[in-house]
Amino acid sequence: MSTVDYAKLRFQDPQQRSRAAQRLEDSRSMARGAGATGAQVTEARSRYDNGQINISDSQWRAEWLPGRYAVDPDSGVLMPPESWRRKRALQKAAAAAGDAPRTVSPLPHPQLTEEQKAHIRERTLSPTPYNAAGVAIRPFLTQGSVAERVSIFEKCPAELRQRGASTELQDKMRQPAIAAWRAQNEVKDKAQTYGRERDGRSSTESPPASSPKSPPRRTANARPANKSALIPKFHFPYGRPESRDKVEAQLQRIQQAFNSYPGGQVPKDKFAAIAKACELPLYWKVPLFLAAGGEKTGHVTAAAFLDFWKRLLATSHDQASRFVRVLTAGQRTHLVPEDLVPLVQDVVETHPGLNFLKEAIEFHSRYVHTVIARIFYCVNRSWSGRITVAELRRSNLLKTIQLLEQEEDINQITDYFSYEHFYVIYCKFWELDKDHDLLIDKSDVARHNDHAVSSRIIDRIFSGAVTRGSARKQEKMTYMEFVWFLLSEEDKKHPTAIEYWFRCMDLDGDGYLSMYELEYFYEEQLQRMEALGIEALPFEDCLCWMLDMVQPETPGKIALSDLKQCQMSNIFFDTFFNLEKYLEHDQRDPFALQRDGEPGQTMSDWDRFAAEEYELLVAEEGAAEQDPELVVVEETQ
Repeated sequence: MSTVDYAKLRFQDPQQRSRAAQRLEDSRSMARGAGATGAQVTEARSRYDNGQINISDSQWRAEWLPGRYAVDPDSGVLMPPESWRRKRALQKAAAAAGDAPRTVSPLPHPQLTEEQKAHIRERTLSPTPYNAAGVAIRPFLTQGSVAERVSIFEKCPAELRQRGASTELQDKMRQPAIAAWRAQNEVKDKAQTYGRERDGRSSTESPPASSPKSPPRRTANARPANKSALIPKFHFPYGRPESRDKVEAQLQRIQQAFNSYPGGQVPKDKFAAIAKACELPLYWKVPLFLAAGGEKTGHVTAAAFLDFWKRLLATSHDQASRFVRVLTAGQRTHLVPEDLVPLVQDVVETHPGLNFLKEAIEFHSRYVHTVIARIFYCVNRSWSGRITVAELRRSNLLKTIQLLEQEEDINQITDYFSYEHFYVIYCKFWELDKDHDLLIDKSDVARHNDHAVSSRIIDRIFSGAVTRGSARKQEKMTYMEFVWFLLSEEDKKHPTAIEYWFRCMDLDGDGYLSMYELEYFYEEQLQRMEALGIEALPFEDCLCWMLDMVQPETPGKIALSDLKQCQMSNIFFDTFFNLEKYLEHDQRDPFALQRDGEPGQTMSDWDRFAAEEYELLVAEEGAAEQDPELVVVEETQ
């Protein structure tokens, strides 16, 4: 009798013999078959694989199992000791409570296929490798996700062993996710085939569409060799460079312009042709002549100028950057007032609208300083005393200089260069400067417009809030500073004027006009109105009026941006420090105020004031010529 038959006999009738007899018989049989244990186990395994033994129909004894398993007496299923003890505890608890014992059905177990049995047989016969910790290494089921391990188990073991488990897993990791269910270009090919069939053409007759090569996959650590080739340059602080052909054509024109003069030497008064060859405005000619080194020798040669122009083209590519480079001779990247003197002096000497001023040399410097002060007032928005390339691009200075060449009447160019505006500014200063030293003090400024400006705002002007230089220490104001004062006083809607008076009224310098600061300046206005017998508006009512007009973003204080957005900033400032204009606004038609604040108005407050004052000054000069005694009487008074 074999061991397997003996085991079946034991399981079929376990109650016929006692437990002690069974143990004795087991020990005898094990002693008799100790030498043939391996062959018997192999034979039993083969009979189990061939289906000759049905273990599920037998009843195992608990004594035959290792210590880590237990047999459920109800179902005969192998269970871990923890689960078995838990089930026995539940049954005992139910019996104590008087409930009927509940039976637990065994879990369903799928039948193994022939391929799975062959796979288990091969894995059993092959030696199992172990690592250093003594744990068995199972390469088929230790890598990948649960889905990958299931797919590996379902594949044919023989085919899997030929390829190797590690190679299969590596191939799966390399392939894209879409390759698991659909090849690349498969959708495109099927769509093309479907379209050909709808057109009545068979897919077999048409040539097969060759799938294009997929683009190379870029690894995560790959970086472009040249970053500038992928990201083109987009920031050009000095302009976008011109093409080489255009530069070469320009250099040829310059060479031809120099060849038209004897010896290739061009003097200062003939340099307009060179400026035109460089495609520059006419009144760049003198700064261009000086930048090329013509001041030392009185002329410029072709070689010297071409060398200078090539260096300029290498760094400056637009008109604004070239203007700064020419006027500073390449020394700075910004303009100071002294850099504009040669250009404005050339306008005085050569512009047809200023021919009458050529002989009055004493007025040349006054006109030049007036124009420069107006340029910095409008262009230098940063209040730094230096005009940068960015500020120059945002202004209309270069267009105005180009317009000088086309307009013969310089008074038509009201921006910067108008002689009438210069005449009004200089006459106003001349009236205040009694000693004619080109410096005025607080008392002189107080006499402006018949003491219209309050003394408290004058003190703030001379405190250094809007002035700079050595004259401020002496509590004096220079002529160029007076130009800024007059422009701000007569046109309080200009952005620079708003900043000018905001600096003066901001006593604590916190960037806001608080209520106490407004009350400080309005107190003097109340005193002056009471002295004149005018019914004054209380400060509380005036404050409500101003806040409703300005509508500040932060309640209780007014910022600079609030005044710039307000269209009636002139009324706001005149209310606090210019009594005459405050009364004029109070008595004026409100619809006229609304029309003046419309953006369609071309003439500014300064242009309107300068035109009226110039007519008055001309009328006074005409009356003085007709009656000289009137002038003598006024001077004696």
